[in-house]
Amino acid sequence: MDPRAQEIDRCLKAGTLPESFEVAGPRNPVFFDPGKVTAAIVTCGGLCPGLNAVIRSIVLQLQHRYGVRKILGIRYGYQGLARNAHETPLSLSAEVVEDIHVRGGSILGSSRGAPAASEMLDSLVRMGVDMLFTIGGDGTMRGALAIHDEIKRRKLPIAVVGIPKTIDNDIPFVRRSFGFETAVHIACEAVHAAYTEAVGVENGIGLVKLMGRESGYIAANAALATGHVDFCLVPEVGFKIEGPDGLYELLRERLRRRKHALILAAEGAGQDYFARAERPRDASGNVKLGDIGTLLKERLPHLFQQDSIPVSIKYIDPSYIIRAAAANPADQVFCNRMAQYAVHAAMAGKTGLLVGYWHGRMTHVPLRALGSEKQRINPDGELWQNVLETTGQPPAIG
Repeated sequence: MDPRAQEIDRCLKAGTLPESFEVAGPRNPVFFDPGKVTAAIVTCGGLCPGLNAVIRSIVLQLQHRYGVRKILGIRYGYQGLARNAHETPLSLSAEVVEDIHVRGGSILGSSRGAPAASEMLDSLVRMGVDMLFTIGGDGTMRGALAIHDEIKRRKLPIAVVGIPKTIDNDIPFVRRSFGFETAVHIACEAVHAAYTEAVGVENGIGLVKLMGRESGYIAANAALATGHVDFCLVPEVGFKIEGPDGLYELLRERLRRRKHALILAAEGAGQDYFARAERPRDASGNVKLGDIGTLLKERLPHLFQQDSIPVSIKYIDPSYIIRAAAANPADQVFCNRMAQYAVHAAMAGKTGLLVGYWHGRMTHVPLRALGSEKQRINPDGELWQNVLETTGQPPAIG
């Protein structure tokens, strides 16, 4: 998986092959009879730009490329596979999905959490499903793996193929997930707005909070793309608000020199400032985060007031605007490609995998390889070094 020449040379000298992924693409012959197969699509977790684009591309690829006639859309995530599901599946066709890619959200709806794998598989068997396409993040892929394992236990010929959806871009072994580029694009608009507000008054401070529970990729890329950010705060790098070399002292010096400043914070940054005991979890098992944006919006003016320094803070949180957006052109292309490769994999009878993107190629990533680790920014890596050089902030704040 490491493409550098020295790593390949090391493996060859050791008499081993470098670790690698199977390259995605069409296979001949196909495993399923297109005229008899029933496919199902499910979208899970939070909304993300590109969900409808992926649904549309899966349907078009199945129908036009392979001639599949029966395609079901599972309603409201894995809850639509519950024994007592309230909604029956949608019947999907090229006509139904014709223009959904220009709309945000998912025409199938979504939800967090899942029934037991055995219960979901019972529903798939009852519907006569031969292949299931799961669109979602790490929790969705854990659910897909559980279904796959139950299928394997029962020895049923049902394929499960995932398409990774996470705005945070934090799924391991996937360099880029769909929706990420659109998220960065809209995040940049929020940063530009905060910058305009900050420079419009003396001692103006723009404060933008972006998505990124455990990985700060959106914040880091928005900082690089806009060039306006003075302090980029991400979950991977701790910081202190007060004290020598803390955020407040650095911010005060920045205002003294330039009369304005801009702070960009990923939602998972600074969680040490919130009590962790008995913190509630959502239906997907994610710990509910403390609101770092609100904390900074309230604490920083208080500190400046103590020093008799008048400031004007403008706070912007575009999270739901980003989530609900339609994919931009670059993401539309990416959604289409991922969906096409997912259909190729399923029709070939491949299962228990997701379609990844690694070193410029679409790949097959075993669901079992994902584990519980997130893809995160390396504080000693190239991306974060680029951020430090662009913002001018010190490697350590506080």
